[in-house]
Amino acid sequence: MGGLRRDRPRCVQASMAEATAQPSAVQPKMAVSDGYLNYVLFMLAVVAFFNYLDRMVLSMLVEPIKADLGFSDTQLGLLTGFAFALFYATFGIPIARLADTRSRVTILSVCMALWSAMTALCGLAQNFLHMLLARVGVGVGEAGCVPSSHSLLTDYVPVEKRALALGIFQTGGAVGIMVGLIAAGWLADTYGWRATFFIVGIPGVVLRSPPSSP
Repeated sequence: MGGLRRDRPRCVQASMAEATAQPSAVQPKMAVSDGYLNYVLFMLAVVAFFNYLDRMVLSMLVEPIKADLGFSDTQLGLLTGFAFALFYATFGIPIARLADTRSRVTILSVCMALWSAMTALCGLAQNFLHMLLARVGVGVGEAGCVPSSHSLLTDYVPVEKRALALGIFQTGGAVGIMVGLIAAGWLADTYGWRATFFIVGIPGVVLRSPPSSP
């Protein structure tokens, strides 16, 4: 027993030496300046903004769409909920797995271009099937936003700042919800529901490129 007590500190010291000799798994992989880090956070917050803006806009346009295209309440429920959520959940895991092995920047760019383009295409819908397919596209595209963005944040942001970084990212989404709920109604009253989808969707296609390495 006494021998074990004497040996234990050496074992602990050896383990600590091995741990310090290895790179920390919680430290960022990308060594960047504070200015570039702020740029990364801003761009990912913008991505989250459009992610939630495009997701919410349909819920504010159900009445004019219903009046114009004659959709039933059941059809509108499928468009605002099931059609989006099913494909969002189904594609979220495989896209997240892809983000573990491929370029997160490329995946995020493609996903943002997809959901933004599908949002704009909602403005061209002439029947329920057209709108359904567009909403499915929105769900598939938006499924890649959170896993890719969170993975990028862990690469750029030191562990002691990650909670703040995630808060900034989520704030972008919250602002997107707020703007979507307020602006969509005004845009629909002013320009019509079809133009509203174009106005909301096209900027995301233009701004689809998230931050890359400096």
